[in-house]
This record gives sequence, C-alpha cells and structure tokens, in this order.
Amino acid sequence: REASNFWFRSRNKLIIWALERYFPDAASVLEIGCGTGFVLSGLEARFPNMQLSGSELEVAGLAHAARRVKSATLFQMDARRMPFEEEFDVIGAFDVLEHIEEDEAVLGQMRVAVKKGGGIILTVPQHMFLWSKQDTYAHHVRRYSADDLVTKVRRAGFTVERKTSFVSLLLPIMMLSRRTKRQSNPFDPMDELRISGPINFVLERVLDVERAWIRLGSGFPMGGSLLIVARKR
Repeated sequence: REASNFWFRSRNKLIIWALERYFPDAASVLEIGCGTGFVLSGLEARFPNMQLSGSELEVAGLAHAARRVKSATLFQMDARRMPFEEEFDVIGAFDVLEHIEEDEAVLGQMRVAVKKGGGIILTVPQHMFLWSKQDTYAHHVRRYSADDLVTKVRRAGFTVERKTSFVSLLLPIMMLSRRTKRQSNPFDPMDELRISGPINFVLERVLDVERAWIRLGSGFPMGGSLLIVARKR
C-alpha cells in the first residue's frame, strides 16, 4: 500500500529533495526504523551509488526491507544505543521518534554517529490536537510541536537548517477525519489507507503543489507532519 498511497509517495519525494538540497555531497545514509524499506527503495532509485543502511529494533521486520532494497546494509539496532561514531554523512528517522519515549537519547546518539559536516533529516507527526485512535493504535508516545522538536534537536548538538510543516493544505480534511475517528466505533486502523484511485491522485497533486512551495524556500506553520533538517555542530 505504501507504493501507491499519496502520503507515503509525497513524503518520499520530500525526503529525497531535502537530502539533495542540504547534503548534496552525502555518500552514506542510515535510516533508523526503516520498516518495510519504502524510503530506502526511493533513495536507492534516486542515488544508485550511495551507501545505504537501515536499522530496525526487531530483526523480523528487516525481512520486508531486504526483499525491497537489494543494495542496502540492514541490521538490528536499538537507536538509543547506537554502536557508531562519525560513521554516516546523514542519518534519517522518518516517523520514528514519536514511538520512542527516550527521543532525546536517540537524537544524542544520532549526533555521535553522524560525521562532522553531516546531519539529520527528521519527519514526525505534528500537533497534539490531531491525536486520535490512529495514534494510539500506532503506539505513538506523542505528536510533536515544532518548538518542542527544535528545542530537542538543538539540545542534542545540532543546528537547525530547515523547519517546515507539510501535509498542510490537507490539514482541514485531516482535522475532520481525526474528529470522526474519535467518535467512530468500532475503530478501523486500515481506514486511512482505503482511498479510491482518483482521490488518491488528487491528494498527491495537492501535496506536489505544497512541496513546490517548500522548495522555493517558503514553509508552512501548521500541518499534519513536520520536517526538520539539522547539521551537526
């Protein structure tokens, strides 16, 4: 479902743009919490010569990524205790930190593991007022505010180079959907992925417009998700 869903596809495009824009000379990337390997597969297609690595807390989850991404080095790892020092040009965590109670410990470990001059790219769900049964089902610890995440990133030893919300133009629809889900019974966790082809196409085009605005150097103060790009101090 990731390969056809507008949200996953749009997030991949945004991640690839951020990597090209802020770390054009990056030769190695580690994705923490790589899941099924969808982000890594996008990076592999766009940067065929890049050294890609992916980690997961549970080794069983790496089987899906291994089938999807042939060139990546995959391994089991607890991001709170990373066995690396100045190993990677860029480390990414894409909708991962919200699952981890000790998110600041992870950010600190990312700083140790990234090379001098390198940095991190993060995406997280945003705004606690959007909290719904979907977040509970996904085992989220929190939804972030921009100020909260920026503070934690700086405290970990990074300089924030870009901050913007995304999935911003769809925020009214998202708010309505989340409000409906709070009232729905029984809750269907797969409902968000059941989108008709035409609607999925239109939503992806909307996010294409949004990304074009971000690429021009502008940003959005609010949105369902938050992007942070930061460089190691």
